[in-house]
Amino acid sequence: MNEERSTLKRLKLLPVLFRKQDAEKLTSHAGTFLSRAVKKGLIYRINRGNYINSFLCGLPGVEETACFLKPPAYISCEWALNYHGITLQSPMVCTVVTLSTSVGKKRNIQYQGITIEFSRITPSLFFGFTYRDRFYMASPEKAILDTLYYRGMIPAQDELELDKVDFNLLSKMARRYPLSVSRSIVNLRV
Repeated sequence: MNEERSTLKRLKLLPVLFRKQDAEKLTSHAGTFLSRAVKKGLIYRINRGNYINSFLCGLPGVEETACFLKPPAYISCEWALNYHGITLQSPMVCTVVTLSTSVGKKRNIQYQGITIEFSRITPSLFFGFTYRDRFYMASPEKAILDTLYYRGMIPAQDELELDKVDFNLLSKMARRYPLSVSRSIVNLRV
């Protein structure tokens, strides 16, 4: 009973999303503490070294969790296009754009029925996002450019709701991207 009270007391000190290093500040045997808490269903292990304090706080949203995993990072591509109402198709993949080098299919994570994928971007293209509800989200223009940059095209382009897109800003931002991306935005206005 004392051990369980001690565990709950420590969990109250941890944020919703936390790393193993955070638990190491609270206990000298963090590995054992985390392993037992996972088995009891008090916390949820996202991947190696990253946890959710699910017992006290519930599960955070996909976007918040995704950005937490590989900082600095922001949400982009189809997920951001849907978030801004530019595409009505509900994506099953949440693309996280990061400066981290640990990316690729082997690093994908399944979370709440969604695949979180990580894509590395050069520092000169790491811009065009804002902070919203504990995560960073690409602007509509940036999401379009990132989608063209990573996918080479925008899925269901003929179904896009482009009235929220600032084409002057889109053109200005596109100058920083490779020429193939700049050429692709011309087809959006048609």
